[in-house]
Amino acid sequence: MPARTHTRTPSPSAGVGTRLPWWALALPVAAFVTLLLLIAGPAGAPAGGGDPSVAHVLEEIRRTLPG
Repeated sequence: MPARTHTRTPSPSAGVGTRLPWWALALPVAAFVTLLLLIAGPAGAPAGGGDPSVAHVLEEIRRTLPG
């Protein structure tokens, strides 16, 4: 006689703790994009394009980082 397998029905609160907050994805994406822009530098940017204030902030960040 085969043994009966007991299946558990999921409780209503089973998936509540598994959702990530919005910043769990946004922060790594922002860090990746920032690092990519720092690595690319001005040589990878199109001539005459972009906001100079953003370029200034990124240049200041690049100066403060070691390396």
